[in-house]
Amino acid sequence: MTDDRTTRRGRTVPRGRLSRLGQFGRLAGGVAGGMVAEGARRLADGERPRMRDMLLTPGNVGKVAERLSHLRGAAMKLGQMISMDAGDMLPPELAEIMAQLRDNADHMRPAQLNRVLEQQWGKDWRTRLRRFDAIPIAAASIGQVHRATTLDGRELAIKVQYPGVRESIDADVDNVATLLRMSGLLPRELDIGPLLADAKRQLPEEADYEREGAQMKLFGDLLAGTPEVSVPELEEQFTTDRVLAMSFLPGKPIESLVGAPQDTRDAVMHTLISLVLRELFEFGVMQTDPNFANYRYQPETGRLVLLDFGAARAIEPSTSDAYRRLLNAGFAGDRDAVRNAAVEAGFIGSGAVSGHRERIDRILDIIIGEMTREGPFDFGDRQFVSVVRDESMEMAADRATWHVPPSDLLFVQRKISGTALLAARLKARVDVRSLALQWLDDAPLSAG
Repeated sequence: MTDDRTTRRGRTVPRGRLSRLGQFGRLAGGVAGGMVAEGARRLADGERPRMRDMLLTPGNVGKVAERLSHLRGAAMKLGQMISMDAGDMLPPELAEIMAQLRDNADHMRPAQLNRVLEQQWGKDWRTRLRRFDAIPIAAASIGQVHRATTLDGRELAIKVQYPGVRESIDADVDNVATLLRMSGLLPRELDIGPLLADAKRQLPEEADYEREGAQMKLFGDLLAGTPEVSVPELEEQFTTDRVLAMSFLPGKPIESLVGAPQDTRDAVMHTLISLVLRELFEFGVMQTDPNFANYRYQPETGRLVLLDFGAARAIEPSTSDAYRRLLNAGFAGDRDAVRNAAVEAGFIGSGAVSGHRERIDRILDIIIGEMTREGPFDFGDRQFVSVVRDESMEMAADRATWHVPPSDLLFVQRKISGTALLAARLKARVDVRSLALQWLDDAPLSAG
């Protein structure tokens, strides 16, 4: 989600299946044209062009990002989801596309916005509010957010869903998968069918704003005794399945803390990491979208504001147990137990272990070394990440060993990875070991 109003454009969101398919068709045509031009250029320079090099030119990267930003909905959301799990591991071309998707979202034109609100609130909707700001304060993949004031003076944030988003989910997911296949970044041997099926199940839930409102209320109750965080209150009289109304909570973008004192950055990430552990081991429900825009910071109170609960989902007890086994083994310094627990849970495939055991063990040794170190973990020290990335990329070259973990693990790991990326951005120092150990008492070392 972005809130720089001066850089976004108002554009009509394509809502029908044919119009959205046409957008993908124009994208494919534009990319193909770019490939022909790049191939001709390389041949003229005496090179033998590779398909991947012709496809992933800066111009084509920009075309993909721009078109998905225009389509929004599942097309944009799926791209954002991919970008948050991989962190430093993404190929640079795909990372660039996804970074542009996180930073760009056009908003609806006023006439289209008015039609949506008339459908949801009635033609006299303006009489129900003292003020409604037509220019959104934020725009994301599924909806855009406006400030409003009720007749009795309460400040609200109103999230309005883009038209056609819900109806286009299945087709958009399939089309994005096709684009990724075309890019050569996803090997044909990798079965992403289960992941796509889960995306088609979860994305309609994220597009149901009444469900999101219920999840927001649930988290408000769960965190009522946690003064470090604030959750907006649901405004039911203005909420429908496609419009979500909540109390407006002021705050600064979480990334603005980059220049804050070390103690402030450490405290913020201590709160967020504690929250992730409570979601996983106490609540049994997790808000699985770690997009930085879902967090705001209030300098005057030191509180974190939590936003966007559309991706909240129940966590299977087996998933929590899998993380307990991994953490127990890691803190015990038992590399074999970590490897076995990772395979058993589905984090890595048995084929990768049989083909690349030495590389996996080198990665595990690095991770265990960091886990067993006393004191705060310095997220700003990224030296070990490059070693892990290099070893992982060598294994990734062997596409026959690629493996898709169970979807429940993927969504949890997406939240964990995104939280770690934010901690790295803020160069925070947090005693993660002490925070995690309190949840591991009497946890089993094996599923047996």
